[in-house]
Amino acid sequence: MSTPPVMPSAEYILPLRWTAGSARDSELQDLAAYLERLLRWIPVIVVDGSAPGLFERHRAAFPPGVRHIRPEPAGGGANSAAGNGKVAGVMTGVRASAAELLVVADDDVRYTRESLTAVVQHLSSADIVRPQNYFDPLPWHAWWDTARTLINRAWSADYPGTLAVRRSALLATGGYDPVLFENLELIRTVKAAGGRERIVPDLMVARRPPKFRHFLKQRTRQAYDDFAQPRRLAVELALLPVIACAARLPAGRRRPALLALAAAPVLIAEIGRRRHSGRAVFPFRATLFAPLWILERGACIWMALGFRLAGGVPYAGARLKTAAHSEAQLRRRHHGKLGNAHHHLKPANVPKEQL
Repeated sequence: MSTPPVMPSAEYILPLRWTAGSARDSELQDLAAYLERLLRWIPVIVVDGSAPGLFERHRAAFPPGVRHIRPEPAGGGANSAAGNGKVAGVMTGVRASAAELLVVADDDVRYTRESLTAVVQHLSSADIVRPQNYFDPLPWHAWWDTARTLINRAWSADYPGTLAVRRSALLATGGYDPVLFENLELIRTVKAAGGRERIVPDLMVARRPPKFRHFLKQRTRQAYDDFAQPRRLAVELALLPVIACAARLPAGRRRPALLALAAAPVLIAEIGRRRHSGRAVFPFRATLFAPLWILERGACIWMALGFRLAGGVPYAGARLKTAAHSEAQLRRRHHGKLGNAHHHLKPANVPKEQL
């Protein structure tokens, strides 16, 4: 007889869509083992949009306790098939769940019992909770991408591959649009309707790094996300011109200027590493990759601009033009949908001994 989960009032939703022969499909055993651990703590729904053969293979590999379902057919509205299929998977899981407290996570996220309990507990005073991801293990390209995370932490907060959300809050909005930067869209949608966000930058949740080929594919797509953040976009578009101007300075001033431009990202990344207990999971070496990431973003943001002018960035067999809708647009659409009070926020039914 299986042990009941320690968080029966919450549910874990994992949207999945793998393709045959991809690097992700080779990670099935690791994912199945993770789901088996999860089931000891929380009920799990996997919304699987993979091809029929892969769907059946996944069903055979996953533990019997996993609720393994297909995404609902896309209609012609916000969750159309011409957009981000992950959003359709998430909303299918949200509608299929009977729990109020939901943890939504990509297939590379790896919660521990402690971090899962903590993220659910934070929903006692919020509609949406944003923890912090870190890579484990750390191949060389994950050090490179960790530099991006550290720079984000220095200025504000990073966007993880997992969120916790109240089901009632998300359903009140009717869902969120299938844009490229789907987690930002989800956060902004709930907040536009009157929901409360809680950012928890010291709640560390591991995730598996991508394979190198997938890492390369992410470079321009991640840059394109910044069309949803205009001030950040303006700074990134200025990176290459600033570096080019420094390189054209007279010899006596060129070297100090270039050294300063290389040192600044390292210092900024180190600030991000030291904030909110970051040193526990982010090694110092990752800060040394910050200048390389800055060079990469300075180039990729211009390539992203080219895709924008051409009608959108390629993604999952389609072109997505919208990175995410602005806060003002979403407020006009969703303002007041959660009401002017937060009486729906009640303490999460999570055993205190798990904290």
